Amino acid sequence: MKDELTKELDYIKQDLQKMSDHLYYNPELGDQEFESMKLLTNYLEKQGFQVETGLVGRTTAFKATYEGEKPGPKIAYLAEYDALPGVGHGCGHNLIGTMSVGAAVILSKQIDHIGGSVVVLGTPAEETNGAKVPMSDEGIFSDIDAAMIVHPSDLSYSSGDSLAMDAIQFAYSGKASHAAASPEKGINALDSVIQLFNGINALREHVTSDVRIHGIISEGGQAANVVPDSAVAQFYVRAKERDYLNEVVEKIHNIAKGAALMTGATLEISNYELSYDNMITNKALSDAFNKNLQQVSEGPVLPAKQSYGSIDMGNVSQVVPAIHPYIGFGEEGLIAHTQDFADKTITEEGHQTLANGALSLAFTGYDLLTDKALYQSMQQEFKGK
Repeated sequence: MKDELTKELDYIKQDLQKMSDHLYYNPELGDQEFESMKLLTNYLEKQGFQVETGLVGRTTAFKATYEGEKPGPKIAYLAEYDALPGVGHGCGHNLIGTMSVGAAVILSKQIDHIGGSVVVLGTPAEETNGAKVPMSDEGIFSDIDAAMIVHPSDLSYSSGDSLAMDAIQFAYSGKASHAAASPEKGINALDSVIQLFNGINALREHVTSDVRIHGIISEGGQAANVVPDSAVAQFYVRAKERDYLNEVVEKIHNIAKGAALMTGATLEISNYELSYDNMITNKALSDAFNKNLQQVSEGPVLPAKQSYGSIDMGNVSQVVPAIHPYIGFGEEGLIAHTQDFADKTITEEGHQTLANGALSLAFTGYDLLTDKALYQSMQQEFKGK
């Protein structure tokens, strides 16, 4: 039956390439992917999918569903299509979106025979304000049995982990005064920020090695002869697991409060971006995908890379079995978020990567719908996480 899936890829391969190239030449930033969303959803509607847009209050988020005639699991492929400032699709989201659309269309042609259903979830703003977070929080995955996305890379790597992350802003308010004539009448908000940095630097000795804390002073005063009455620092705080991250963040909050007490400033703490949970790869699902990718591409799938970054797919993996593997262009050392990476997506190698990714995802979805042992193994692993 997988031969039939391969034939379905051949029917739509040119369509997928045209869509991916169109996204490359017309990049749109996160939550502004209006034309990108229309391109993908219009194609899915023509292929018989029922489309709903504006999910979780995000205009460019969508859900496209193909319901089979027989009952069975519901497989979700996640599409990203936001670009980066300056380099456009330097992270290859033009490929990610079309690979997931392609996989869903391929699998949908067999759904009526084997049972189940297939969904494409359009997830805006992965680079900035990832829509997968509210989707996970608001029950979009409540009826999904497995969620998959594949990311282009220099080489192919297994789905691995990622760090949980909070983006925290500390805004201190003091009292302005002439810094030379009457400094005693001022309350220096910038001093609070400096003490915050000092306290966090002291904390680094007493956290586990996976923790990453990095920040900037986004506001620190306007003139050297005026006591700053306002100062703001922004930090990313990351850790391997959400529970431990919460402990570290609590300590940082206490440091921040202490810095305010030291100077007499007042403090407001807020999150300036959405929080990401750590990625939990479902090994049973990952092994199935790796086997299919090796079959399709005839190339090795390397062990998961050590990750110190954070992705909104982590939140998805907390609520449903999920994978986030990487599919290679076959050019070792090619770096994402660069123009070279973006340009690679429209080459012959890029188009082959697109086809291989779509087919590998479709094969894995087919396996879940037809192999009860694999499905049960995936679910048991998830329930025991």
